[in-house]
Amino acid sequence: MNAAVYARYSSDNQREESIHAQIRAINEYADKEGIIITKIYTDEAKSATTDNRPKFLEMITDSEFGLFDVIIIHKLDRFSRDRYDSAHYKRILKKNGVRLNQYLSI
Repeated sequence: MNAAVYARYSSDNQREESIHAQIRAINEYADKEGIIITKIYTDEAKSATTDNRPKFLEMITDSEFGLFDVIIIHKLDRFSRDRYDSAHYKRILKKNGVRLNQYLSI
């Protein structure tokens, strides 16, 4: 199974290390599960209350091309904090044959 990783932090109160910690934990999980990570998308200092996140939108677009079967995130709030945006983008991913997998372990 091929996967993309999406990691994000939202404010100046958090640091880039937050993204590294998310990616490190997801990489460990993927290794244990035999999942191949094909691409990593990160948005720094971007709130999930909006979809105005360049790498997030790139990931959604890339989901059309069969580059990955699943997107792994640390927590659901890394994907979206707006339930309407969340439902909208999950629908697009489903149409493109991509699942969303939440991984909690940081």
